[in-house]
This record gives sequence, C-alpha cells and structure tokens, in this order.
Amino acid sequence: MQTNSFYFALGRPFSPLYSLAMHLRVLLYRRGVLRSYRLEIPVISIGNLTLGGGGKTPMVQYLARLLQEHGFRPAVISRGYGGTAGGKVNLVSDGVSLLLDAQAAGDEPRLLAETLPGVPVLTGIVRRLPARHAQEMGADVLLLDDGFQHLQIIRDINLVLFNTDRLAGNSRVFPGGDLREPVAALRRATGFVMTGVHEANRERAERFADLLRSKFPGIPVAFAGLRMECLVALVPSGMIVPAQTKPLHQRPCFGFCGIAHPELFQRTLISQGFSLAGFLSLADHQRYHEPLLNRLLAEARRSGAEWLLTTEKDLVKLAGCATHLPLPLHGLRMQVETDADFSRCILEALRSWHAPH
Repeated sequence: MQTNSFYFALGRPFSPLYSLAMHLRVLLYRRGVLRSYRLEIPVISIGNLTLGGGGKTPMVQYLARLLQEHGFRPAVISRGYGGTAGGKVNLVSDGVSLLLDAQAAGDEPRLLAETLPGVPVLTGIVRRLPARHAQEMGADVLLLDDGFQHLQIIRDINLVLFNTDRLAGNSRVFPGGDLREPVAALRRATGFVMTGVHEANRERAERFADLLRSKFPGIPVAFAGLRMECLVALVPSGMIVPAQTKPLHQRPCFGFCGIAHPELFQRTLISQGFSLAGFLSLADHQRYHEPLLNRLLAEARRSGAEWLLTTEKDLVKLAGCATHLPLPLHGLRMQVETDADFSRCILEALRSWHAPH
C-alpha cells in the first residue's frame, strides 16, 4: 500500500488528463462516434470503479450458478487479461470440456471454466465477437466479466462492486489514485454491490451504501459476503477438486497469493482459523516459475509450515508442478452469500427482458 501511495503521489498531476480522456471516451460512445452494440440476449456486466480486485470473480460464479439453477443458459465473456491466446474468439470452455490452460486463457477465465461446469467461457479483446459466438452456441444470457468500462457492448444489468475493506481507495483517478474513471461514471450503473461484508465491517459498508444512495438516488445497493466452502487441490490431470483435508486445518500452513490485495486473503485465512506460520504477498496475476517455487518452499520450511495454502485463482496457475511439490498444496474455495432481494431482482429483470427489434 505504501508503494502504491508513492506512485499515486507521482501520478497525481496527470490524473486530470486521464480523467478528461475517460470522460471524452464516454462522450464519444454517447454521441455515436464510437459504436455500441446491442446483442439479442440480455447482458449482465460485473465490474469495478476501482483498480484491482473487488470480488468480481466470486460474483460471476455466484450469478452463473444462480442463472443455471433457474433454467437459464449463461456464458461468461472475459477479455482474458494475462492470457497468451490471441484469437478474436478464444474458447476456454464449451461448458463440457476445458480447452485452454491458465497460461493461454488467463487465470480468471480458466478458474471460471473449471468451477462452472455447463457454462461456456470465452475470451477476446473485442468482446462483442466472443459474445456473439456464445450466443450462437446457445447461451441465452451473458455475464460480462470486468465489464463496467467496456462500453462497446450495451448491457441490461450493470453492476458495480465495491470491496468493503477498500471502498474507493484514495478517491482520485488513476494515475493519481485507485479510480479507473471519475466518480460521475457511476451514473451508468443499475446496481451497486458491497462485497466482502462481514460482522466487523458491516457498519462501514452501511455508511458507504448510504453515501452511494445519497449521491445516486434510485440505484439500489446490495450486500455480499464470502464464506469458506471447502479446501481444494490439484490432481495430476490439472483439474481442481474438493479435498478431504480436515486433519490439515489445525496444522501450521504457509499462505501465499498473487492477487490485487493479498492482505485481504491473509486476513481471510486468519479469520477462518487456519494456523498461519507465514505468508508471502506476490504481484497481481503473478506467474509461477521454478525460482519462485523454490523461494516459497524455503520460506515455508523456515516458518515451520507443514503445507501450503493459496487462492483458488493462484492454484490454477500451478497445474503441472503442484503434484511434485514436497509439501501438500491446497487452495481456499470461497462462496458468495448475498441478500435474497438481490437474487430476486436479477431473475425478475431477466424474465421481463424483451429482445430488441
């Protein structure tokens, strides 16, 4: 966080320029100079105003499962950040088979593909192309992962997530702060979701929700928490499966992760009662290689840890080497819990949706 503050201080003079550029971009879409495309099936966007993680991947998982349970055929569309696949349409999963690994697909799309059986996952820089391909595959609703700033596709439900422990950061626009766009961009949202809500920070979430309601009246605010579902492990085929690990829970473990805010994962491990002997924070979207694995193992041994614990997103990137590590390696699978009204509103909006002429 101190490093970010240093760079944000250096970038502060350029924030007005970036803010103006983002405002002009939105204006060009609004005036039709840049074209937005309406698809023939409803689109739900899950995004952030802030840089880094806000709980988008768990929310995409939650919505995909919710839609499946109620008879919809969802597909997930992602840019595929960090993946090497360069096609206009990259099929990570057709809903039956996994077709791209984490290196090609990107870690989030691969994780979504593994944890959402029956849901096609597609990537592409020009996201309307994989979106149309998903429609041709039979999808009847699209989940646009990290889509708030992607204005080329018109969305019917436009969700903006705020991590309760981070909120709006320093409230300045990049490169002087955490915001991807000026706060006024939130007028495009159809709903706000406070993520990572638990007993200790609920009051903070409520205060920020009241602020959002006062500044953006008419846009509802929902609350979402996370609960531990289970520990998972990699099998030799590279798949992630639930693991029988009750004896491990009280034994000392070494935690690590490469996500936007690793301190939140460290806090989760402590709150879930794991015996954390040590922890290593890595860069967001960290790629794993032999020197890094050797470092992890050395630090784990020095700490007295008997096993390794990471996020499920990091675990997918360790396929191919995890089964050969001298210490057991597991990932923590979390599940979203949210208001019943939130789920009901999503389903009602989709059921009342009418195809555009």
